[in-house]
Amino acid sequence: MENLREILQTTIRRFGLLDKNCCSIGSTEISLIQSHILFEIDKRHNPSMQEISEVLGIDITTFSRQIQTLIKMELVEKRQSIQDKRVYELHLTTQGKIIATSIDTQMNQFLNEVFSYMTDFEKETVIRSLTLLNQSMAKSKMCCKPVQ
Repeated sequence: MENLREILQTTIRRFGLLDKNCCSIGSTEISLIQSHILFEIDKRHNPSMQEISEVLGIDITTFSRQIQTLIKMELVEKRQSIQDKRVYELHLTTQGKIIATSIDTQMNQFLNEVFSYMTDFEKETVIRSLTLLNQSMAKSKMCCKPVQ
């Protein structure tokens, strides 16, 4: 049997490289972590800073610096919550939405190309297996909290 950790490490590295290669949109350079932040903000409705930092497993201080950079790049806006003045919500600007959509499109094209080398059955098997792996990791007491 192959070394399971080695298989997962190789997969993670290859996916990371795939993700990294998609993060230049026109003259805008987006780091891998910034790409993940944009993705998470885009898929949620008015998420708080704490919510996104927890989902990504980034301490709030480091996360706050990343948000400040994205604000300076005019990709993200930080607004005080109407319900709770202690909470700041994150929103993509129009340019941020364009960048997030462009990265998403590129990643989907890359993944479609990767899956094109598989039969439909193999593709479904991989997707089902990754879903099961993620669900099991989320249940583990050893890792992966609070990432769901």
